[in-house]
Amino acid sequence: MAENRSIRNQFLTQLIIASTILLIIFSTMLYAFIKQSIYDELSQQLVKQARYIVQTFPDYEEGEKIDAKNLKNALGISAKVIPAPHQFYSAIEWREKKMDGKHYIELIYPYNFKAQTYLLISKDITNVSRMLHKILRSIIIINLISLILIVLYAFGLSAMLLVPITRLTKKLSTLNENFLTTIDTRTLPEEFIPLGESINRLINRIQTFVKYQKELFIGTAHELKTPLNVMKLKNDVTLIKKREPEKYIEALQLSNKTIQEMNQMIGSILEIGRQEGAHFELPQTIDIVDFIRRKGEDFALLAKSEGKEVVMDLEPDSFVGCIQKTLLNQIVQNFLQNAIKFTPKGGKIILKTRPQNGDKIRLEVIDEGVGVDENIDLFAPFKRVGNAPGAGLGLFLAKSAADAMGAKISLENRKDGHSGAIATLVFTTNPQCEIPISSN
Repeated sequence: MAENRSIRNQFLTQLIIASTILLIIFSTMLYAFIKQSIYDELSQQLVKQARYIVQTFPDYEEGEKIDAKNLKNALGISAKVIPAPHQFYSAIEWREKKMDGKHYIELIYPYNFKAQTYLLISKDITNVSRMLHKILRSIIIINLISLILIVLYAFGLSAMLLVPITRLTKKLSTLNENFLTTIDTRTLPEEFIPLGESINRLINRIQTFVKYQKELFIGTAHELKTPLNVMKLKNDVTLIKKREPEKYIEALQLSNKTIQEMNQMIGSILEIGRQEGAHFELPQTIDIVDFIRRKGEDFALLAKSEGKEVVMDLEPDSFVGCIQKTLLNQIVQNFLQNAIKFTPKGGKIILKTRPQNGDKIRLEVIDEGVGVDENIDLFAPFKRVGNAPGAGLGLFLAKSAADAMGAKISLENRKDGHSGAIATLVFTTNPQCEIPISSN
């Protein structure tokens, strides 16, 4: 039998079971309290009767019945003197018995200490027993009615509680690439607002992804079609009439250069496909600051070969956390590559990290280039800054990696009076993860 995964059915089952148990416990306690109260009252009456007999008529002998007229309020009560039931007895004793279809409660009470006799006072409580049975039946009937009402209430309550979930489900089931709208969280109960906001963030990410994918496909077709048309036109012009061998060589060299540029672009597009696989990479526990430091040292050698300098300003010295290494590597690599590309010879690139809010790190790469146009979306595919070579897909890849990590990425101009740009990444880690022990 398949496991029941319905939230409503589980809620109904648990509520009914819990309510039934509570009703049984409460009813048992109520019935026990009523019965004990009645029996306490009867016991007090019999004890008073016994004390009255002992004080008023102390001369009855063993086996002698007490005359009813000598009993006080003696309705249904009989009394007689009996020998000690088993041994010398100095305390009262209670017992119940049934005889001839009637129910009695009996009190054995010390009567004559010297003669070692006791009073046996008996009271017919048949009517009381019947009344208790009626009370018990009434409690059971009331519990059954209450249980039915609880079941009806549970059905209504579960339906009411599932309304927001049903609304969200219907909303999500109608979403598609051409109909992506966010959820109005103002209409949701307070408990479902975080869920609605999370869904809206996911929808926004999907919208951005779909938008960039469309731009990527259109841009790819345009970027590949244009150089192919230019290359074909030049080849057609070259073939119109015979030319010197140098002209043919020049045309072939130009074609090779164009083909090389297209190969680089195709390589960047293939990198996008590989990055989508990296989105599902399991996070690893590493020293994040040390990882960034080693990347900075690698690019410092490249920058030095071009007459530039990479300055590292990393705080704290160590920060252990769980992160997707491949995605972080793609972002840091893109930041540093762009910074070195746009920084003039003799300039500096600053690689900077700072902790934020406990488990977050802020990474900045500051260059001394020409800056950026903040009015355009630089993270869209095929967006280039100035006349720098490249396919214009680096920042697009960095943005995709940041989205997969749940990080925030930005690119803006410096505000300290110097020319250049600041590439920023703020990402969350999990410092509670244990760093793996090296086997070396």
